[in-house]
Amino acid sequence: MAPPRSRSQHEKPASSGKVKVPPPPPGGGASGKSKKRKADGDLNLNLTHPGPSATPFEILATLPFLSALVSLTKDGAGGAGGGSASLGGAGAGSAGASAHGMTSETIREVVDKGPDDIRLEIEAAVLAVVKSILGNQAIQAGTDAAASGEQAAASGGGGSGFAYMVPSRGNANQLYIPELDRIVLRDKVTPRPFGQVGTVRKCALTTRVLQLIHELCLKRIHVTKRDLFYTDVKLFVDQRDSDNILDDVSCMLGCTRSSLHVVASEKGVVVGRLRFEEDGDAIDCTKMGVGGKAIPPNVDKVSKMESDALFILLVEKDAAFMRLAEDRFYNKYPCVIVTAKGQPDVATRLFLRKLRRDLCIPVLALVDSDPYGLKILSVYSSGSKNMSYDSFNLTTPDIKWLGVLPSDLDAFNIPEQCRLKMTDADIKTGQDLLKEDFVQARPEWVKELQLMVKRKVKAEIQALSSFGFQYLTEVYLPRKLKEGGWI
Repeated sequence: MAPPRSRSQHEKPASSGKVKVPPPPPGGGASGKSKKRKADGDLNLNLTHPGPSATPFEILATLPFLSALVSLTKDGAGGAGGGSASLGGAGAGSAGASAHGMTSETIREVVDKGPDDIRLEIEAAVLAVVKSILGNQAIQAGTDAAASGEQAAASGGGGSGFAYMVPSRGNANQLYIPELDRIVLRDKVTPRPFGQVGTVRKCALTTRVLQLIHELCLKRIHVTKRDLFYTDVKLFVDQRDSDNILDDVSCMLGCTRSSLHVVASEKGVVVGRLRFEEDGDAIDCTKMGVGGKAIPPNVDKVSKMESDALFILLVEKDAAFMRLAEDRFYNKYPCVIVTAKGQPDVATRLFLRKLRRDLCIPVLALVDSDPYGLKILSVYSSGSKNMSYDSFNLTTPDIKWLGVLPSDLDAFNIPEQCRLKMTDADIKTGQDLLKEDFVQARPEWVKELQLMVKRKVKAEIQALSSFGFQYLTEVYLPRKLKEGGWI
């Protein structure tokens, strides 16, 4: 018996706010070309004035700006006081969750934006930085003692630099909304000042990433996250740092990460009864062999999806995907098979959501019978805390857990030698999952997870191969589908 069709659930994301650029402090810039550190630790940037027709990044090019940030980071120096010209992040309106009548919390959501919109917002942000620096220099010049005193009070103190207002993506700022069945980000921002030793490096990285994204939007080209990292590897040092800043910038500008023209390398694959167009090229996923069709990093170029499939089969691992593809499982049981080969990447999550929305068919998940398999499933269905600001675009509602369920180990008589003892870390991960709101919202998930933790036993999908290499496609999945064995 084929699984029942279910309607696609449509919900409107909260309207994304613009980058708030407060008016800079009054006053012009001081002349000079050298930079020196004041005795109290503040950095004094003496600036020259560019021509009136200069672009924002040409303005920055005339300043010892990025080099000052980098050198200050290397020297371990910092300044006292907060930023004098703060760049506000994208203010997510209370139209988010409260618009659905679900919570009074103000949450932050992002939307797709065009390259021109991104470019203009970055230019406005950089201009605010430049004006704030120039304003501080006028204060420090002290040509008019009374005037400079008033300006210093208005700007929070001369010489304290500037700050980006960055949305907080920490665990304390996350919120699970049962009615939406996904994790969202509260609308809390924290300053990232240039003038403090603890944040000066992140401030430098943020400025550099803004510059690179501006160039991409201007040229209308896409690069991978790895490409972005290697544009300034000595500054970024570790790709995890540039990746984190990229998420910060996406949240600050109120846009999806794909809007920044930076994509992840191809990872996920799809095979089965699906046809679509990719950037004008016709793709037939029934003719992609055992390896399947790579899911494109830029899912926006995928269009005209057509399928006679009855369901989407989401598979955790590449090995199980290969078995399903080689046995042409999708011909016996009309389906589309998708895998991200482990931890779900952004492109696969976007593609799965698009499949679910366009085809209006249910999604069944096949993952390992361990806490990490369930965590992977929950990322697809309820989102990840790291990218909760874009959970609307990255989550697929109402995914059913088809297998391998902990109760399946007895139901299918999985041999003892194929059952693995859970480590202390596995047990702790399972116990932590039981405390998560998105797990508690599914009583059947709780029951299965409690059974796993109680028995302290786990198993991989490949444990089914103990009965034969094709047991997965010829016995296990057909029986599960016939009996409706999903939760």
